[in-house]
Amino acid sequence: MMEAISVIVAAVAAYAFGAVWYMTLAQPWMRAAGVECGPDGKPVNKSVVPFILSAIAMVVVAGAMRHVFGASVTTTGAGLTAGFRLGAFIALPWIVINYAYSGRPATLTLIDGGYAVIGCTIIGAILGWL
Repeated sequence: MMEAISVIVAAVAAYAFGAVWYMTLAQPWMRAAGVECGPDGKPVNKSVVPFILSAIAMVVVAGAMRHVFGASVTTTGAGLTAGFRLGAFIALPWIVINYAYSGRPATLTLIDGGYAVIGCTIIGAILGWL
């Protein structure tokens, strides 16, 4: 039961960080991603689907990280380190590859890749702590 709670707490924390991250970097991210905006500067597409998918994805990522960590990650520091490594050396390179082949701007790579690294670090730290 505690493992499920730790996964949910870690997912919520990473999702909340993502909300702050993308609100802070909204303008450069929308320019780099080519998001169509109206005269008010807000995205034309106001679908809630990306938010729902993001929440589901965070639970999947946190659950997968919990599974990978198993009984070997038992402290906040160990979780933080393992999470950082997964973000920096698995998630980020994958984003770099995808964005390089599709000709996406480096700014988009930095913003999305930064979130992947920091989000995984947050998840790892919480999983190690709880």
